[in-house]
Amino acid sequence: MPAVTEAVPLGMLPLVLWGAVLVAAVACTAFAVRHHAGNADGDPSDPLFWDLFWGAAVILPALLIPAVASPPAGLALAAAACVSGVAAYRSGPRVLGWYSSRRRLREERPALLAAAHLHDAVLQRWQRYELDPALAIDFPDMSDVRRPETAEFVEAMREAEVLRTLAAPGYLQAVDRLEVALRCAEAAAGACGEATARKVPQAGAAALQGTRRAAAARTSIPAVPPRRPHG
Repeated sequence: MPAVTEAVPLGMLPLVLWGAVLVAAVACTAFAVRHHAGNADGDPSDPLFWDLFWGAAVILPALLIPAVASPPAGLALAAAACVSGVAAYRSGPRVLGWYSSRRRLREERPALLAAAHLHDAVLQRWQRYELDPALAIDFPDMSDVRRPETAEFVEAMREAEVLRTLAAPGYLQAVDRLEVALRCAEAAAGACGEATARKVPQAGAAALQGTRRAAAARTSIPAVPPRRPHG
């Protein structure tokens, strides 16, 4: 062993490099094992075998080469590998959950953008009943929160605004409920299709937040603060 050690001197930099490779390989292998252990789709034995195979192909040389050159360094690397494997295996669910949530967010982004456009369209359609004098006179029930359908729409509008502001889960379903609530309120007031046939007054966009706050106040619902544009 001393002869081998003298033939293959191991400096600090090679030891650090071998240690980094070993720790990374053990952590990746532990993540792969934890992922396959929690995957209920199909038989994970084949991908698990290959993950273990390629992990061992990296781990064994990264551990044996420094251990042959310096037994104390090999013991230190083995201890670091054990700590890395245990830590990676225990933190696997949190890391994999974070990765899954990020991937799901990327997949749902087009649907969220479409829901935001629909949300704005529903609010613009409703504000016509508040801001167009002719529609307000012809269909006063659209502003009367004593009617169950109108009150339900205002509640759905508040829920969708809260979820949109907080970027919370359930926003897609809340926008769907908002659109359905508006249709029900229009049907109950006899105003189906009337709002889409007229343009919003020039003051409508500026008065939208005030209108929503007034409607929320009439139902004793705290108004949601307006969203601030980014950039």
